[in-house]
Amino acid sequence: MTDLPTSHHLTDISDGEGSSAQPTTVNISETLRFAAEGDIGTLTLDRPAKRNALDDATVASLGEFFRTPPEVSAIVLNSTGDHFCAGLDLSEMAERDAVAGLHHSRGWHTTMNRITESQIPVVAVLQGGVIGGGLELASAAHLRVAEESAYFALPEGKRGLFVGGGASVRVPRLIGLSRVQDMMLTGRRFDAVEAESIGLVNYRVSAGEGLAKARELAASIASNSPVTNYAITQALPRIVESGRDEGYMLESLMATVAQSSTEAKELMRSFLDGSGPKVTK
Repeated sequence: MTDLPTSHHLTDISDGEGSSAQPTTVNISETLRFAAEGDIGTLTLDRPAKRNALDDATVASLGEFFRTPPEVSAIVLNSTGDHFCAGLDLSEMAERDAVAGLHHSRGWHTTMNRITESQIPVVAVLQGGVIGGGLELASAAHLRVAEESAYFALPEGKRGLFVGGGASVRVPRLIGLSRVQDMMLTGRRFDAVEAESIGLVNYRVSAGEGLAKARELAASIASNSPVTNYAITQALPRIVESGRDEGYMLESLMATVAQSSTEAKELMRSFLDGSGPKVTK
């Protein structure tokens, strides 16, 4: 993996006067940049000339970023240009032998797992093509917001290939095995309306509104107790994958930890005295 600066010594490229302990905007690599505004971070994939196709350096940069992410409460993952991500940069595959291909796939797994297993919730903004490796990246996020232009495909089967970045594990958990087989066998693609209806995305918005919606969701996430967000990103996936009795025990342990936190006590007091938010129709 490429050596990259950690979140504690990234290059400040902010334009504001003066300096602060934490940079506002940083370059992660030639194709990735990060901006922080309060508790919300925005990580941008910036390779529009290649429709944001993921080359090895970008995947390594993503993995390093999520290995030691900045101290924010939520991250918005977006991209520049008309397409979220057109998938793997196929130009890098030509000379790769079987062993190199295996290591390449496992490197993708490491990066995507770091996103999925991040303690910081990640909200992806999707527009245009979300194809192959792009769908693998999107499915690694915790929430997905699709603009009307978004479309989703796994075309590897039509190119003599098989997915290698986690799609065969993550995408069936979102939409079911049969739909994924359909996508891979026939090249079927889903538009934003279909993607929302089958659960591939959580929210659908008009063109140009994805980033604002994702930031709204990120702000809501950031207002939660950090212990609750930890439970949702770390404990909940393990509960879902465990057996029934083990799941109940994990739930009980996490519930006990969460309710004992200072933030939980403050939020409960505000609910009981009427000053906190309530669920309404």
